[in-house]
This record gives sequence, structure tokens and C-alpha cells, in this order.
Amino acid sequence: MNGVDRLLLAIQQLSLAADLDDVQAVIRSAARELAHCDGATFVLRDGEQCFYADEDAIEPLWKGLRFPLEACISGWAMLHGTHVVIPDIYADPRIPFEAYRPTFVKSLVMMPVRSIDPIAAIGAYWADTHEATDEEIALLQGLANAASVALDKVAVHTQLVSAVELHETTHLLAITDDLTGLWNRRGFLEQARVRWRQRLGTSAAVAFIDVDGLKLVNDHGGHGAGDALICEVAELLRNHLRDTDVIARLGGDEFAVMSPDFSADELHTRLAPALVRRASIGTAPLTSIDLLPDALLNADARMYDAKRRQVAARSA
Repeated sequence: MNGVDRLLLAIQQLSLAADLDDVQAVIRSAARELAHCDGATFVLRDGEQCFYADEDAIEPLWKGLRFPLEACISGWAMLHGTHVVIPDIYADPRIPFEAYRPTFVKSLVMMPVRSIDPIAAIGAYWADTHEATDEEIALLQGLANAASVALDKVAVHTQLVSAVELHETTHLLAITDDLTGLWNRRGFLEQARVRWRQRLGTSAAVAFIDVDGLKLVNDHGGHGAGDALICEVAELLRNHLRDTDVIARLGGDEFAVMSPDFSADELHTRLAPALVRRASIGTAPLTSIDLLPDALLNADARMYDAKRRQVAARSA
């Protein structure tokens, strides 16, 4: 494959790169083949340092190491925004000889990625004295130009991913109850629709739950004790319901549950033993997700009937 064809292949590969690792993998191999050299490095600018991020060479070079910009030739190329051709490293005062002496390198080309505000550099190294040809320099320049576009694309992609993650996190906070970690009212309505679409059968049920004696607990033990009781009820609901059930704290001492593929009686049978002496429960069937508000009202009414019966029983 001639140099132009190899460069075109590298450009195509860089256009498909999804992340920095992909970009580095393309550059390290393409640079070595385009320059017919014995080693190639990909160097990232990290503030005032050069980070030797990747390499492809006959012997180890400096992968994973950082050097001050002023202390290495890649830094010189990035600071000046121009490529460097060095046929003999020991005849050029810009070379840090101590860093190169343990290596095979005798000659090199260092190509910055972008001439204005460079963000990286591509190094090509030879084990014998070699003066890079105009074609080799042009091909490395073409690779650097393609690398610039690929790095910008990866950076934009990363920013978009971060923005999406931030949006998702913000949305999750908006639909979650701070105290219990359950869904709040908005989250309950959203997740109930999701579960309705995923349900296996044709039935579903909702429950309306009201914590018993919360005001008394708050009056005697303070709001910390009341919060502890609310959290206890939330944990009981988690432990006695399924992953497919939607559990929410609607506010104050009120909770709601939506259970796909359960009848109202089945849901009540599951909840009652868990919440005995802690909360009053009302359940109702749900025949359409659009009727969820009505089903909750029915369950709420049944919950208050149960609470009145409990109060009457204690008074008798």
C-alpha cells in the first residue's frame, strides 16, 4: 500500500473513532507505516506537560511518562506550532540526551497536531541516522490534520455524553423522594406507565398507604423520629414487593404502589402482614393506565375506611 492510500485508510479509521483509545491506536500504527520508521509516539498536551499516551516501536520508549513542555522535543513542537526534523539527535541542543540515551532513537520527526494552539504531537523515530523526506513529512502532516479533526469529534462526543448524563441525573433527582430514595409523585406516574407497557398479563392493582401515628411520633420524638418511621415503612415496602412493582412516597405520610399482574386482593394480601400496626392500606384494581388517578382515589377511599375501622376497634 502506497503512502497516500495508507493515509486515506487512516483518515477513514479516524473518522470512525469513538474515543481517545481508538484515535491513539490508529495514529500509532499509521505514523509508523507512513514514515517507514522504527517507532512512533502519540503525545498529548496536559497543561504544561507532555504526556506520552501511546507508542508503537521496536523497543519501549516513554509510554505513560510525563515531561515538562520545555524539556522535550514534543513540547517544543507544540509550543512553537511547527514540525521538527532532526537527522541526528546528538547534534541538536533541543534534545534531552539523558532521556534518549537508553533508547534506539538516532533520528526523528515531531509533528504537532494543529499549528494554532496544538493539543498533541506525533513522533516518528529511526534507529539509524535518517533525514525525513518531503513525502514522509507531508504524510505525517496529513495524519496530524486528520487527528485534529478526530480529537475534536471525540471531545464533542464526550461533552455530549456528559450533558446527557447530567440531564439524566437531574431528571432522576426530580422524580425521586429525597428522604426514602423511592419515586416521588411525578416519578410514580412516569414509572407506572413504563411498567404498564411491560406487564405480562392484563391485570394490575394500586395501593394507597398512610402511615399510622406519624403526628404522635413527631410530637413525642421530634421530626427525626418521624423521618425514621417513614424510612422504616419505605424499607418494608421494598423488602415485600417485587422489582416490577412501582413504589413511591407521594408526600408526608402517604405512599403508593402500582403492581402489574396483581389483583387488588393479591396486593393487599402481600402488603398487610408487612405493614401491620405501622400503616393503613387500601387497594384497587387498575384496568387502564389512563385511569391511574381514579384507581388511586379508590384505593385512598378504601384506606380511610380501613383506618376508621382500626380507630373504631381501638375505641371499643
